[in-house]
Amino acid sequence: MKIRIRRNFNRTKVTKTILLCSTLIIISFAVMAQDGNAGITEATNKVRSYFITGTNLMYAIGSIVGLVGAIKVFQKWNAGDEDTSKVASAWFASCVFLVIVATVLQSFFGI
Repeated sequence: MKIRIRRNFNRTKVTKTILLCSTLIIISFAVMAQDGNAGITEATNKVRSYFITGTNLMYAIGSIVGLVGAIKVFQKWNAGDEDTSKVASAWFASCVFLVIVATVLQSFFGI
């Protein structure tokens, strides 16, 4: 004995329901949309507020790199290595680079 399952659904009802749901979704997205200029302005303000903190972080990293470099150069100098001046100039240049980059970026963005 075969059991027949009869499915009663109206294709037009399903189509209308899908159309209604998609229309409601599109309308809800249109209501939530904002002005593009307002979003860009808000993003610019947030980046500017983080920039000063980032500059201070670069100065802190530069000071730590300078201290580590000074210790490395002192160790090489005490050990009598011949390439002490090369290592000292490399560490000094890296510290100066970090400070200059932070200062130039700050003046470039007018902060």
